[in-house]
Amino acid sequence: MEPVVFNYEMAVVLAVLALTVFLFVSELIRIDLTAILVLVIVGLLSYAPGLSNLADVTQLFDGFASNAVISIIAVMILGSGLDKTGIMNKVAAKILKVGGGTEARILPIVSGTVGVISSFMQNVGAAALFMPVVSRISARSGIPLSRLLMPMGFCAILGGTMTMVGSSPLILLNDLLRSANANLPPDMQMAEFGLFSVTPIGVVLIATGILYFLLLGRWVLPDTQSLSDATSGKDTKDYLKRVYGIRADVFEVEVPEDSELVGQVLADINHEHHLYIISTSYRGKVSMLQILTAEIAAPCRLAIIGKDRVVEEFAKMYNLRVLPQLEVFAEEFAPTNAGIAELVIPPDSDMIGKCPRELQLRKATGVSLLAIHRSEDTLSHVQTPEHEPTQIGLVKFQAGDMLVVHSRWEALTKLKRNSDLIVVTSDFPQEELRPQKVGWAILFFLISLSLILFSDVRLSLCLLTGAVGMLLTRVLSIDEAYRAVGWNTVFLLACLIPLGQAVQNTGTAAWIAQVVLGVLDGWPIWALQAGVALLATGFSLVMSNVGATVLLVPLAISIAVAAGGNPAVFALTVAISTSNSFIIPTHQVNALVMGPAGYKVKDFIRSGTIMTGLFLVVSLVMLNIVF
Repeated sequence: MEPVVFNYEMAVVLAVLALTVFLFVSELIRIDLTAILVLVIVGLLSYAPGLSNLADVTQLFDGFASNAVISIIAVMILGSGLDKTGIMNKVAAKILKVGGGTEARILPIVSGTVGVISSFMQNVGAAALFMPVVSRISARSGIPLSRLLMPMGFCAILGGTMTMVGSSPLILLNDLLRSANANLPPDMQMAEFGLFSVTPIGVVLIATGILYFLLLGRWVLPDTQSLSDATSGKDTKDYLKRVYGIRADVFEVEVPEDSELVGQVLADINHEHHLYIISTSYRGKVSMLQILTAEIAAPCRLAIIGKDRVVEEFAKMYNLRVLPQLEVFAEEFAPTNAGIAELVIPPDSDMIGKCPRELQLRKATGVSLLAIHRSEDTLSHVQTPEHEPTQIGLVKFQAGDMLVVHSRWEALTKLKRNSDLIVVTSDFPQEELRPQKVGWAILFFLISLSLILFSDVRLSLCLLTGAVGMLLTRVLSIDEAYRAVGWNTVFLLACLIPLGQAVQNTGTAAWIAQVVLGVLDGWPIWALQAGVALLATGFSLVMSNVGATVLLVPLAISIAVAAGGNPAVFALTVAISTSNSFIIPTHQVNALVMGPAGYKVKDFIRSGTIMTGLFLVVSLVMLNIVF
């Protein structure tokens, strides 16, 4: 191989590379702005004498149309479409039911599932599709989003090493082996790898990632505000206690067929026992819109707001069982779906002078009235030290009354169009789910997935096919699709592509490889393999993993042949090690999870450095065991 001579262009590229890393680590400016700045610098420098190879200025912005960037945009739209139908809520509920709401159980379930999914589709796609699920799990369990998204993202990257279609470098590897075989003697010809040849390596890597976060997560993961605190509305118990002095919890109670409660009227029960039956579940159907004059039918379950002592006495009186936690009603009371809201009755409202029972308030508006705050007084079924219980269903409304209600966010969004009420609460998810579109959403997701797995159609086109299908069938509106895209992620990745190309086009990457391999000359085979893995890891941080693979696989094969090693294993070492990209958020998955979880670059450096070391050790050991 002809030696590469260090030149002026390489020095400039290394300087820009050093500036980029410094800005990323120091975070003097936002990292997406850093990426835009680097794009501008590379573009302007390419006009300078002697630096024309830095970038082709006519193609400087081609990164915005790259396969990777378009794929990310499309998969964000696909994920948002599935989320809009409510299916992600159901997946989150299932995981919470199995995981029990604890980080130690939820983390391996989510991370392991995403890891397996990413072994058959692009890792960024698997991560993007599961982000709405993880967000809802965070909101419902109270586990900060920052404790879940990074493990999920890392395992999505690790999952790309489970099959030969899990990542672009592995997809490309067999083609590179065929090309290299043309220059090798017959006795050194390399056999191509099968679809599951790397599965044992990938499985152990995913297991390592999960164990790493389970054992060391409390120290390496940031503990920032959870989504439920930030965007999911007011917590029922805490808000009622803090603002209105109503000390009450939400309980799920099971009513057997032989209970004396059967046949009694809901409104009478509420008033007599100083509690509030806010929802019922009968014959598998959960309803928050029942009329308060309705009678209890059994066997059923009730969601009751009240003091724990009062609810326990009520349960004992009527032979009821109080469940230790919400089960049937967990979805209804999830902060992502419903919560406490405040409404005001304006002076011109038609509701003035009428009571909730007369208006059939629940049926008409979809909200459950918990209290009426009038002047300095709070009227409620629940007895407080300051106030006697009131049968609020019979209280006539007055202008200026503040109604404290429990409502599904979907119903509250619709209520904003009701002129008889003013919705005061604003910090709730104001979107309308479309469960009737779930069939279309699943259909177009499966079409995209089938094209990815069973055709040679370009990845971005496969994903855009599904995204456009969802838009045409109105699973999402085009405006909702625009809002679903994380444009900071798009700009971060698109603007860094020219820098990676400059590293390769100017020969800087080849020169770095030459220097490193020169240092390794004469070392034992295992050390050479480790050096190749380190080199591939470093290159994957500053350039595309495909570019690093194309550049380093021929070099690795040459080193293996000269040292008497297995050239196919050395080539596979490169293809797997280019997935070892955890230290800075230049990988597509890391860039994707950074914004929603509020991660800083230092968070990736802290967590990613250890993960990078574990990846190197485990992958090298497994490569030599398996092959």
